[in-house]
Amino acid sequence: MSLAPDLTAPGSADTVFTASLLDLPEDTANTRVVVAMSGGVDSSVTAAVLKEAGYDVVGLTMQLYDAGFTVGRGKTCCAGQDIYDARRTADHLGIPHYVVDYESTFLKDVMDAFADSYIAGETPVPCVLCNQTVKFRDLVQAARDLGAAALATGHYVRRVATPGGAQLWRGADHNRDQSYFLFTTTQDQIDFLRFPLGHLTKDETRAIARRHGLAVSDKPDSQDICFVPDGDYARVVRELRPDAAGPGEIVHVDGRVLGQHDGIIHYTVGQRRGLDLGGLPERLYVIAVDPATRRVIAGPRSALGRDRFRLRAVNWLGHRPLSEDDGTRITVKVRNSFRPAAATVFAGPDRTAEVILDASVDGVAPGQACVFYDGDHMLGGGWIIRG
Repeated sequence: MSLAPDLTAPGSADTVFTASLLDLPEDTANTRVVVAMSGGVDSSVTAAVLKEAGYDVVGLTMQLYDAGFTVGRGKTCCAGQDIYDARRTADHLGIPHYVVDYESTFLKDVMDAFADSYIAGETPVPCVLCNQTVKFRDLVQAARDLGAAALATGHYVRRVATPGGAQLWRGADHNRDQSYFLFTTTQDQIDFLRFPLGHLTKDETRAIARRHGLAVSDKPDSQDICFVPDGDYARVVRELRPDAAGPGEIVHVDGRVLGQHDGIIHYTVGQRRGLDLGGLPERLYVIAVDPATRRVIAGPRSALGRDRFRLRAVNWLGHRPLSEDDGTRITVKVRNSFRPAAATVFAGPDRTAEVILDASVDGVAPGQACVFYDGDHMLGGGWIIRG
């Protein structure tokens, strides 16, 4: 039986955000909730519904990087205009608002890690690292320091309270679900976090924003990675690591040298565009990237399929331990846009694991996250490693 009654389908703009729904104390006026406000519509509505419910709401906005880093490249977050929008929303709602400077932490834990992952021939997921570090490590601590009972965010994910501790479930609107990016969240953090929008659709969220008269009600969503709003990942890697680019060979999986490239940072597993190998009879994809030899290995789509791979830094949130011998039956997502696939996961030493899929899938890439599910219940995950 589902542990998420009334939350298995999208909700409504007319939802009443009660203490029971939010899993917060009934004494709203004396219960402080800190809201992570990015300046977008989701976090703004999160603050609005908590304020409407009567809670003592405080807005915190993270300054993550110099706005000049993305100047002229719109649809970012956590810098410049977005900080202004968060402050304007807080003023409209009549709640205190503070900006916390996490630039140095974000540079070290997210941006530098992003660049180093590309140089290592991986496909990084910096949004997971951001949630793991500055949001759910540093911002959670800041909320605790302010005496908050909870930190609320605008993520589309459901938090379900159970006798054994809170659980994370996929957002009711699977098209907006963001649970993939939260697989590193610890149990202690889940117990402290709240996600009021998890049962809503984006249209319902915007309707609530209009009802509250929020200026950001029609603000576009941020696109791609916040510090790479134009999608040019290689440019960012070059800015962070000027010596990263270096030429190498493009090699077919059968060993033939097909051509040259000007840096592995331009390629990720599954990529088709940018190979610039005109005149060949077959359509080729990036099958692997070898940082040691600076080779990009290309081949037909059939060569992309994988039915097993290994993980590191596994975070397991299931109520039973992962099995080493018989394995644990789950479904997995190897990309956020990936439809969950049936698999068996075997626990290994030092937080490693092996995943064996029932059927092979395309584009399993080192550096990506593999996230575990039991139905809609998110059970954690790990980072895909080479080999």
